[in-house]
Amino acid sequence: MLSAAIRKCVWAVLITAAFGHNALADDSLKIAIGQRGGWEQSVSELGQNKGIFKKHGLTLDLFYTQGSAETLQSVLSNSVDIGIGLGTHSMLSAFLKGAPIRGVGGSFTSADEQFYYVPADSPIQSMKDAGGKSISISTNGSASNMFALHLARHFGVDLKPQPTGNYTATLTQALTKQVDIGFSAAPFNLNYVDEGKIRIVARGSEVPSLRDMTSRLIVVSVAGLEKRREVLKRYMAAYLETLDWMYADPAAIDAYAAWSNLPKTLAARAPEFMTKPNMTPTRISGMPGIMEDAVKFKYIPAPLTDAQLKQAFPVEALK
Repeated sequence: MLSAAIRKCVWAVLITAAFGHNALADDSLKIAIGQRGGWEQSVSELGQNKGIFKKHGLTLDLFYTQGSAETLQSVLSNSVDIGIGLGTHSMLSAFLKGAPIRGVGGSFTSADEQFYYVPADSPIQSMKDAGGKSISISTNGSASNMFALHLARHFGVDLKPQPTGNYTATLTQALTKQVDIGFSAAPFNLNYVDEGKIRIVARGSEVPSLRDMTSRLIVVSVAGLEKRREVLKRYMAAYLETLDWMYADPAAIDAYAAWSNLPKTLAARAPEFMTKPNMTPTRISGMPGIMEDAVKFKYIPAPLTDAQLKQAFPVEALK
């Protein structure tokens, strides 16, 4: 009997060693993501639905914000572990004010997916007609806020940024003439362009200064980075694996179409506007130009030093 009992114990130890990771509960991460609906914003949820984050021992608790201001507050209040889509200029401003926040990756580089539109019956035919008009941004201090300022400078017109929330709320306000120029991220709302309800008057890709700019970030709190570094490393590994799947498997387009409620024909265009290199979180680029703009538009008083940049963006810590 003793021998049998010992054998059972040995088998129990071996099974636990082999499958212990799966037997343990997954680590949970709460994540705030700006602007539900876009290809960029879908990575965590599509990856979780596919089982990729589960494979890395993670369960994600996701919620979607109206933009940078809400995302930033969620991270600083420790309501979430990770914020996705925080405007880079807003992050720099918060960091220099002493906020305990760090950029650990880029969520998108460039403004290639951004487009600006008016109702079909608007007298605005191009940005040359837009002087003095209001233009949509998600929230003050967001990447879309910075894009609007760049757009005004590029076309030489005076625009009035007006917070309008997410893409759906913005469309409603544009169609009801509460704001003159709406904004969206392709392929979201392109169906209304195809239907003739709205007209595109400008694209983010037209502004050269935005093409190499990491406009939005993946951010964490200082405390979170210190306490949960290994868990965050697994998240980033799963995020990269999800991107590989999204750009290689046609099933990812089906999943995105279902998640975003976009027609598959539109959903299939997402990788066209948001290329994999621009979605790769290990890429943070264009920082000299970003800081120059942040000073010019009064987000920060002066460019960060090399030491400050290294402190603000510990990207290597999660590789």
